[in-house]
Amino acid sequence: MPKLSFTLDRFQPSPIGEVFSLATRLKAEGRDIVDLSIGEPQFDTPDHIKQAAWAAIRAGKTKYTATTGTKALKEAIQRKFRRDNGLDFPLDRIVVASGAKPLIFYALQAMLDAGDEVLIPTPCWTSYPGMVQLLNADPVFLPTAQQDGFKLRPEDLAAAVGPRTRCLMLCSPSNPTGSAYSAEEIRALGAVLAEHPDLWILSDDLYEHIVFDDFAFATMAAEVPQLAARVVTVNGVSKAYAMTGWRIGYAAGPKDLMDAIAKVMSQSVGSPPDMSQAAAVAALDGPQDFLRDWAAQYQARRDMTLAGVNAIPGLRADKPEGSFYVFPHCGALLGKTTAGGQAIDSSTDLVRHLLEDWGVALVPGAAFEADPYFRISCAASQAAIAEGLRRIAAAAEALN
Repeated sequence: MPKLSFTLDRFQPSPIGEVFSLATRLKAEGRDIVDLSIGEPQFDTPDHIKQAAWAAIRAGKTKYTATTGTKALKEAIQRKFRRDNGLDFPLDRIVVASGAKPLIFYALQAMLDAGDEVLIPTPCWTSYPGMVQLLNADPVFLPTAQQDGFKLRPEDLAAAVGPRTRCLMLCSPSNPTGSAYSAEEIRALGAVLAEHPDLWILSDDLYEHIVFDDFAFATMAAEVPQLAARVVTVNGVSKAYAMTGWRIGYAAGPKDLMDAIAKVMSQSVGSPPDMSQAAAVAALDGPQDFLRDWAAQYQARRDMTLAGVNAIPGLRADKPEGSFYVFPHCGALLGKTTAGGQAIDSSTDLVRHLLEDWGVALVPGAAFEADPYFRISCAASQAAIAEGLRRIAAAAEALN
């Protein structure tokens, strides 16, 4: 067999995908699995968005579009940035792709050379390190502490910047912790970044509309406008509008960088689906009031999850400001054994035990560069959350 790329040895497949695959297999075998692993809204895509897609299909919008998206969608994104963030991007500084995840990768491709370093606060989304490693660059993990709300401190950022640093990746609200940076905290990080003019900033704003307790969302390009010439802001419709399967993400930033991203896309992808882009226009331009209602429902599920988790001996979780995840610390359960004699030495051991023996799917903290924690998705129904918490409590009690 001809050899494969050595780059494949630098990273592992997404751990979330592995959990999903195992849970899917167990379900196919007839097991009753409560899935609290996937960050996918339980809500259905709103009808006005679906109707826009149906109208587009009936009008024959089933062909290629421009690689970086239709003018209609770029104009809707332009209006969204003005309305929600106070940012004004010309259309030639906006790109659209089949999801925010590939756009993050395209942006990194445009920024990085082999051997460059990317600063990644941890816990972090599972795909950030793999994307960097796939480009033969190096992730530099900046651990954050639970007592600091899992937020990067300016002094730690300043200490981490080195001669090979090319980018800081910042996700707020965070996947997996739900932590979110206030405008003041963003500006404090921005003051450090202002001292390093050769460093890009990638702002992952995908959970912008899922914030709780009257938290005010803030983003780097708006709060620190002097850095706007090196900030790329990535967002999408999947989480906010329950459109995960429609595959539409978008990004905006300085023209040179956006032209570079478009150049990468020109040789690597086709256009996003035309009918999905029409649906995204309806999402961004249509009614927005339901987003607050959905956030309130997520907040109720967050509170329910927090109460359930913190009632389980050996688990401890703090209140996140946004997204739809709770990230409990499970260190007190490590070192114990299951009824079958299996040692629980890590969050990965614990999560596998919970899935295989108790039928509840979660994601281990190790997947997010953070042991000993695990992630619970509050995007599931209240009934699923309640049953999942019951099983987790029973499993914790049964450990020896």
